Amino acid sequence: MKFRPMILAAVLVTLGALHAFAAERLTYEPKAFAAVLAEGKPILVHVTAPWCLECRAQKPIVAALAAEPEFKNLTIFDVDFDTQKAALRQLRVQTQSTLIVFKDKAEVGRAVGITKRDAIEAVMKKAL
Repeated sequence: MKFRPMILAAVLVTLGALHAFAAERLTYEPKAFAAVLAEGKPILVHVTAPWCLECRAQKPIVAALAAEPEFKNLTIFDVDFDTQKAALRQLRVQTQSTLIVFKDKAEVGRAVGITKRDAIEAVMKKAL
C-alpha cells in the first residue's frame, strides 16, 4: 500500500514533464494571435467544426503531434468554423478542416481536408 502514493507521484511528474514538451494550444482570439504572430513564433491555426468528419480525424493527430518535443515551441490556435466568422474572414478561410501555418510572421502553408498523419506533420513542420 505504501507504493501507491509513490507510483501516483511518479505518474504525475511524468505527465507534467510531457506537458512541458507540448505545443501551447489556445482558442483563437485576435489580440492573442496578433501578439504571438508579432513575436515571430511558429503558429498553427486549426479550423474545425464539430460535425466535420475530416476535423474529427485531424484533431487526435494534431494533438499527438503537438505533444512531441519537436513541436514544443508551436502555438496552436483553434478556430470554430460555426461560431468564429470574423476569424474566418481575417484568415481568409473558406471551409472547415483547414490548417494554416505561420513562420517568422508570415503564412508559409495551408491545407484543407487532409487526414493522413504524414501530411499533417509535413504542414506543421513548415512552421518550424
